[in-house]
Amino acid sequence: MMVDLSTTYLGLTLETPLVASSSPLCKDVAHVARLAESGVGAIVLHSLFEEQIDAEAAALDRALSSGVAQAEASDYFPDMSGYNLGPEAYLEHIQKCKIAARVPIIASLNGVSHGGWLRYAKLMEQAGADALELNLYEIPSDPELPGSVVEQRYCDIVADVRSQIAIPIAVKIGPYFSSIPDMARKLDNAGASALVIFNRFYQPDFDLENKELVSTLHLSTPQELLMRLHWAAILFGNVRADLAITGGVHSASDIIKCMMAGARVAMSTSALLERGIVHAKQMIYDLQDWMLKNDYHTIAEMQGAMSARRVPDPSAFERGNYMRVLGSYTLAGTR
Repeated sequence: MMVDLSTTYLGLTLETPLVASSSPLCKDVAHVARLAESGVGAIVLHSLFEEQIDAEAAALDRALSSGVAQAEASDYFPDMSGYNLGPEAYLEHIQKCKIAARVPIIASLNGVSHGGWLRYAKLMEQAGADALELNLYEIPSDPELPGSVVEQRYCDIVADVRSQIAIPIAVKIGPYFSSIPDMARKLDNAGASALVIFNRFYQPDFDLENKELVSTLHLSTPQELLMRLHWAAILFGNVRADLAITGGVHSASDIIKCMMAGARVAMSTSALLERGIVHAKQMIYDLQDWMLKNDYHTIAEMQGAMSARRVPDPSAFERGNYMRVLGSYTLAGTR
């Protein structure tokens, strides 16, 4: 007996619920093709950053202001070799990936202001992207800036982009809102077709010897999945937008947990970087094997089965479980 691994996400039909999320792998068309061949249901390209769009716009403005003919202005664009790809190259990359892979290609924009977002959202759509992921990343360091202003800024960006393009929009958010369910509903109402939980914020470490800040990239671990499962299980059924989980997805068991919490897809990056693209095929095989052994015929049967709405004791997701967890711990040496 075969099982149906398909799911729907952003209005798209995916052959499997495993999505390759934004990573350096997605910069290479050959890797994108291999990811598709390995069984991922969709691929989120690496992000085009707001800073790249702004740098290109500033360079073009300087070129035009100095009287340089527009045809020659490209010579004045900043060197983007230290970034993922320049804005124009990114659009070309979308087109190449669409040809190379038979799965949906999701473009990604990373920033916090309107800037060139509206223009590039439209250009990404025109380049053939099946959907757009807005990676909203802001560190509010101004003590005079109320949280409500930051939240409204996010919603305004989503609403404005929604008004400019027809393809579906996923919004990738962090876990640090005072009320995640309220923010989720606001983004839902602003036009988000999906919510991706959660962004992993990379924070600098302190180099004590040189008295410098050091930027270090740490790949995710399966332990990080727990917070994401918690909130997906709470949000399931309370928003119209699809739910996607990213961060901590390393195995078929992790994919299954994401589905049980209520996600439509489980996104993986670190596991593929650590173990190679072929690991995607292994996760899909193990997922299918688990479903056969546990009498699940479709992914849809699992989705939301262990959400807060469906488990016998929903307090496990709330404060009541806090005391039970603490009370269950036994100090070392007292056993």
